[in-house]
Amino acid sequence: GRFSKEPDSKVNDFNSSIRFDCRMIHQDIQGSIAHAGMLGKCGIIDPKEAELLAAGLEGVERDLQTGALEIDPNAEDVHTFIEGVLTERLGSTGKRLHTARSRNDQVALDIRLYLRGEAEEVRKLTAVLIRTLLGLAKANLTTVMPGYTHMQRAILWPTSGCCCGTSDVSRTP
Repeated sequence: GRFSKEPDSKVNDFNSSIRFDCRMIHQDIQGSIAHAGMLGKCGIIDPKEAELLAAGLEGVERDLQTGALEIDPNAEDVHTFIEGVLTERLGSTGKRLHTARSRNDQVALDIRLYLRGEAEEVRKLTAVLIRTLLGLAKANLTTVMPGYTHMQRAILWPTSGCCCGTSDVSRTP
């Protein structure tokens, strides 16, 4: 490289995102399987290599789930980690995974897939909250609670908190 010695470990720690993006490793693997399939289907890489990559990625995921493989905390990010494991297992074929795809493409897809799953979880939890609030409201139909709204005195009804959540839930995909 351009430098005469290795960077200080603090620089590597600063640049490393593995502590954060390890929670998106499933999404990264799923996106990489789809990408490998596209590479093979478009003739960018040999279809047999695409199949090897997909099988290798499925093996990485299986090994992570069973505990046979652990995420290396010293890896820079999940993409580097997965590529390293694939290259160990498949040789140079493992490096072909990143053909025609930037790191930004990977990150954007991982985040989108991750947030899609998290949004669904938030939707479910919001529905539970609304049901709980409605149950409390039914149990306290005659209870009047003094409060304020828009800096003015108001009477708050037990069901008033449910309306906002229902509109938010209806907007989730």
